Amino acid sequence: MTEHPGAITMKGNPLTLVGKLPEVGQAAPDFEVLDNNLTPVRLSSFKGKICIITSVPSLDTPICDIETRRFNTEAAKLNADVVILTISMDLPFAQKRWCGASGIETVITLSDHRNAEFGAAFGMIIKELRLLARAVFVIDKNGIIRLVQLVKEVAQEPDYAAVLAAVKQLA
Repeated sequence: MTEHPGAITMKGNPLTLVGKLPEVGQAAPDFEVLDNNLTPVRLSSFKGKICIITSVPSLDTPICDIETRRFNTEAAKLNADVVILTISMDLPFAQKRWCGASGIETVITLSDHRNAEFGAAFGMIIKELRLLARAVFVIDKNGIIRLVQLVKEVAQEPDYAAVLAAVKQLA
């Protein structure tokens, strides 16, 4: 698998991403992850919806917490044809606990811990940590990637305005 040394940083320290980052205009690669009840979920099951996929290192960290809460708030303002999937390497049990404690009801949290299919397909695996990099992907109703936003510094939040603008253009 392709490695990209120094593709991102964590608190200024360079990290290596593994896999190929998909590009705007490409079909989104399909993958299987687990929901909070250990049920397998495929990206292809959301075809016909606009998908915002947020990739985060761990919901139990401050920036991931802020980001997921923000997208949960924004989700209430979006068209019913939009789904927000937040994917991490956290165990489904931890995700379920975190969602319950945080009042997350609109964002769908999914775990890539088992096979790292999402991480490999989207080039998001941080080699040194076996966590996912922080990124946001917007995928249209036909499964085509319309926005790729890799956050270069893991300790920073994504550009919410750019993500929401891309979604509004598709809705």
